[in-house]
Amino acid sequence: MTQTPDKPAFLNVATSATGRRWVGPSIEEDRLAEAMAQTTQLPAPLCRTLVKRGVTAQDAAQFLAPTLRELLPDPHDLRDMEKAARRFLKAVKSKQRIAIFADYDVDGGTSAALLICWLRDMGLTATLYIPDRIDEGYGPNDEAMSALAKDHDLIICVDCGTLSHGPIAAAVGADVIVLDHHLGGETLPDCVAVVNPNRQDETGDLGHLCAAGVVFLMLVEANRQMKTEGAKGPDLMSALDLVALGTVADVAPLIGVNRALVRQGLTVMGRRQRIGITALADVAGMNEAPNSYHLGFLLGPRVNAGGRIGKADLGARLLATNDQHEATALAEKLDQLNTERREVETAVRDLAIEQATARGFDGPLAWAAGDNWHPGVVGIVASRLKEVSNRPSIVIGIDADGMGKGSGRSVSGIDLGAAIQRLASEGLLLKGGGHKMAAGLSVEGDKIDAAMARLGELLAKQGADKIGPADLKLDGILMPGAATVALVNQIEQAGPFGAGAPAPRFVFPDVQILFAKTVGANHLKLTFGDGLGARIDSISFGAMDGPIGPMLTNHNGGRFHLAGRLEINTWQGRQSVQLRLEDAAPAA
Repeated sequence: MTQTPDKPAFLNVATSATGRRWVGPSIEEDRLAEAMAQTTQLPAPLCRTLVKRGVTAQDAAQFLAPTLRELLPDPHDLRDMEKAARRFLKAVKSKQRIAIFADYDVDGGTSAALLICWLRDMGLTATLYIPDRIDEGYGPNDEAMSALAKDHDLIICVDCGTLSHGPIAAAVGADVIVLDHHLGGETLPDCVAVVNPNRQDETGDLGHLCAAGVVFLMLVEANRQMKTEGAKGPDLMSALDLVALGTVADVAPLIGVNRALVRQGLTVMGRRQRIGITALADVAGMNEAPNSYHLGFLLGPRVNAGGRIGKADLGARLLATNDQHEATALAEKLDQLNTERREVETAVRDLAIEQATARGFDGPLAWAAGDNWHPGVVGIVASRLKEVSNRPSIVIGIDADGMGKGSGRSVSGIDLGAAIQRLASEGLLLKGGGHKMAAGLSVEGDKIDAAMARLGELLAKQGADKIGPADLKLDGILMPGAATVALVNQIEQAGPFGAGAPAPRFVFPDVQILFAKTVGANHLKLTFGDGLGARIDSISFGAMDGPIGPMLTNHNGGRFHLAGRLEINTWQGRQSVQLRLEDAAPAA
């Protein structure tokens, strides 16, 4: 996301209210979108979105209606898949004791729930084990694996395990299967199978899968093996709501099969048949059909809250339960924990951003560390720091024993996971790993400065110090009268939108602010129009804490360019278009 000073600023906005340079479609993109609109008769704004995705006019119809049948890869494309499914089915047929060791985040929870529900449909009850974030940290540990091995025949590690050579070796007497997506090392642990699209000996073609996607493919293979033997496995289409939640919450790019998995999963979720997700949606106040925003910002954080500041297994238990009373109780508990998490996060965020700002954002890395910062929120705060700095960011909490546990988030084009893994191999970290966009680490307190300096060097080699202020990339101009519910619904067909596939962002040029007020603590609600009768409502979350809110509430009759993403607002059964306002600039 570097600046492109050779290209004129879109609408001549070189510095917007948020300090960004606006960049519009290229001449080539405009030409292709216009040609696509003429060929397909699709709306021009939708064609702009498709062109940005690299979709041609010939492929537009197929892209707008993705199917799993066409996009689902052959599970055998992943190494060890056939062995993993075969050993899994052996345990099922022999009614062996199965334990599931899962990570404490949403991807781990959905992965665990996929297996628990599949096994329950086959008449088996699996043991769920999720480590405590503070006491045990990420991934398998010797003590837990050894204890599980004494009472189980098979241990399945989901969303973890690829780098856990020692703990897997400690599982004496039990077979171990790893279903993961985190970056692999030069060697793999000694176990039955390691199914991971990010193993070093994989092609990387499926590297965008999250762990829930890997687990789903393993269950597809298991069902296929059962079918060849004349048996029938549980319905997998009804499990896609879990895959969708894990994919979006883990910020996996919504490309290829991920797009089809999430799209179909949202349809399944909309049927409200999984009582755990339904209970959580109700406490979160979801009153419309689910979309990727709901998964990432309403459901995901609540499922995560147990692993962050509560009991680690609450989220997975909620997703897997078939007991209505338990679902209601767990959903209410997770909602309460999520509120507490926000309070903790706010305190740490303010300190971290202040510290990192004082250190400066000119280098390749933004980082902060502090005593007693809760390890359950450092990942979220790292995300916020990344947004502020437009740099790979690390946030570390130091406990009473002087040990630091940190989490990092990266920016597009910079592989943070590989750099963290290199740092661990050099001995500056006690433990570290992850994937391109996110990573975790453990470090001795007195080595933090040296480790961050070295990490900065490694990231600089990838060009992280050359990233300029973030441009705001825009998909074109839209007039208020053209922004209809029908158009937004058509644009949604190019989704779901999220990581790797951002929702299109349009500019409403030269509009009047007709109404503006603060809602809640710091949000801005406004209505704008073009002076010709057409008007649109808009919401900008947190705007009053930044430059947008004060500028637009004190508009003094001025005219503005407003940029953001379109959405449909449903109120008392009536639908209307709403702009999720992200940036603004005075109209010249």
